[in-house]
Amino acid sequence: MPDSFDYRLFINGIWRLGRDGADLALINPATEQEFGRVAVASRADLDDALTSAQSSLLNWSNMPPSERGALLIRAARILEKKIDTAAAALSKEQGKTLAEAKGEYARAAETLEWNGTHAEKLSASIPVDEKRLVVPEAIGVVAAFTPWNYPAVLNARKLAAPLAAGCPVILKGAEETPSAGVYIVEALQEAGIPAGVVSLVFGNPPMISEHLLGSPIVRVLTFTGSTPVGKQLARIAANNLQRCVLELGGHSPVVVFEDADLARAVSAISEYKFECAGQSCNAPSRILVARPIYDAFLAKLVETAEKIKIGDPDDPATEMGPMANARRIEAMERLTKDAVDHGAKVETGGARVDRPGYYWMPTILSNVHPESAILAEEPFGPILTVTPFDTIEEAIEKANATEYGLASYFFSNSPEVQKRMIRSLSAGAVSVNYLKGVSADAPNAGINQSGYGYEGGVEGLRTFQNLKLVNSASPVALE
Repeated sequence: MPDSFDYRLFINGIWRLGRDGADLALINPATEQEFGRVAVASRADLDDALTSAQSSLLNWSNMPPSERGALLIRAARILEKKIDTAAAALSKEQGKTLAEAKGEYARAAETLEWNGTHAEKLSASIPVDEKRLVVPEAIGVVAAFTPWNYPAVLNARKLAAPLAAGCPVILKGAEETPSAGVYIVEALQEAGIPAGVVSLVFGNPPMISEHLLGSPIVRVLTFTGSTPVGKQLARIAANNLQRCVLELGGHSPVVVFEDADLARAVSAISEYKFECAGQSCNAPSRILVARPIYDAFLAKLVETAEKIKIGDPDDPATEMGPMANARRIEAMERLTKDAVDHGAKVETGGARVDRPGYYWMPTILSNVHPESAILAEEPFGPILTVTPFDTIEEAIEKANATEYGLASYFFSNSPEVQKRMIRSLSAGAVSVNYLKGVSADAPNAGINQSGYGYEGGVEGLRTFQNLKLVNSASPVALE
């Protein structure tokens, strides 16, 4: 692997600097100080990645799926042995606590293992009847783009499924958090991944996306990030009819009904919301509470938020670290000011922490006007709005009053309420009486402006396969 905190590109089986010699600074969000550099890919580097990926396609896709799967499982075991070192690097780059970073790497290893375990089964022919069968085949070279907020698990997700399906991958990692891509690709390299099957690049995101998607070599785009960027990439991908998987923004509601376990709901919401300083597409951002319990819920939520220990990410006592960059602080300031200007009350927080680093207080807003920007724009930070409702119809209407549709949550023990909410909430995932991240074994997708296409589970792996229908005048021989 490259020297600690000096991260290079990985192309055709070799760690190297960009041909132009350019690099970018890495900034520690807890100190606002530079601590390393990451190499920048040129167009010539991208051409090398495209050529090597295309050259490796035939051999990789024809490798027995059991062998591809075994390689992914080996990589998972290798990655697990490096979690402490990898988590420390991620925490320093992104600001999340060491405990959060370690948990994220555990999920990354789980993702590699799940796809490795299922590679053979999901590559087998599927009989339709005696004379017809469906043959799964690798679709081709994949261009994958990941953000900075959960880079370990998202890099693993972008790599594991296509590799299991037999597709080479060119991964564009996040420049602000490059170590996750490096550690995972290094694990794949140590596990025996052939040269060219995986490339890792960093650099100018618009140039890289335009160059990779401008090539007919790329057959699939998989992207996690903002809705505006996802739309732009989809437009570029349309020129070559590249298949798209887009996991985009979210603005998730939590509906708390009168019969909910109040302490349980507050604890679950606070824990999931303030993980990674609220910088998650799936994190709750709009809390809707039945009016009879509104005051009690709000008081308990404020009390819980105020007890969160903010501090250095590498301090075991820290419960919430800094935000990832200055851009997020600017967004928090803007959204909070706009809400207050529209009449909102800051119940707690609402300001930057007076210390070096990009720290923002856990913030609870009440009496938020419907026209406030924070109810329309994904906050992507440690801010929650809390609003009362009187009827289930009102709760559903307010929960669905967003252009996004990634995740929704609600708390109720009533079977009738549960049935109605599951049917009525407009989201790719609905969680009942708990909040949890996306697992490797189940499909996950957004709807509306939160994207399309599946990641995770059987459906996620199938994304990277063509399903060839074979017809025959006589019974078809299976494997």
